[in-house]
Amino acid sequence: MQYGICPLSVIPLRISPEEASEMTSQVLFGEHFKILESRKYWSKIRVSSDKCEGWVPNNQVHFITKEEFILIEEKQPIFATDLLSFAEHPNGTPISIILGSSIPLTKILKVTVEGNKTEGKQTKKHIINTALKYLNAPELKGGKTPFGIDASGFAQMVYKINGYNLLRTAQEQARQGEALSFIEECEPGDLAFFDDSYGHINHVGIVMKNNFIIHVNGMVRIDRIDHTGIFNYDLRNYSHQLRVLKRIL
Repeated sequence: MQYGICPLSVIPLRISPEEASEMTSQVLFGEHFKILESRKYWSKIRVSSDKCEGWVPNNQVHFITKEEFILIEEKQPIFATDLLSFAEHPNGTPISIILGSSIPLTKILKVTVEGNKTEGKQTKKHIINTALKYLNAPELKGGKTPFGIDASGFAQMVYKINGYNLLRTAQEQARQGEALSFIEECEPGDLAFFDDSYGHINHVGIVMKNNFIIHVNGMVRIDRIDHTGIFNYDLRNYSHQLRVLKRIL
């Protein structure tokens, strides 16, 4: 089996090995992965942190050894906490480092990373502070950055920066953590999940104090939440129907 790490700001993770294929997620700088299948121009990978699978171009992958992969797995991850910072290659050229990028072993990528970082599990009070850094980020299906993000990617990245792994989709995330019975039980940082008319969980947001929620709907925004769901004051109606509340930490 082969292994790799993302050497660029962000790489699209696609359903099939072609440029026109749908992007289901993204791989950020420093994220490492196993290569499940390798072709001439594309590789199918499984991202280590959330087990998300998809195809990436080979010319956007930095291949690493099994020993390097294991070394990264064993090391406490470090994450960039600035909206945008920079790394410098040995030849002096810059690379943009986006909020939430992993900085596991920069010697493997032979770059020097500047900016603020966090390491290890943070307290729950940091969840909302991190979430607010994404405020007004545009909605992008499969996105995981402040320049384009989806609902489950938003929840995943906020928790990841604070040292906790969530899976990639809202449906998968809803199977994690401890269920809560009432909205009144929620604390800032808990997760709320919502379903469609068929009962399929398709949305997630992060609960704030005083019955507010920060989530992705067109952009990362703050709305009201109650036992029915999310009330959008701009539209003057409920945009999402509440299904389940979860406490991860």
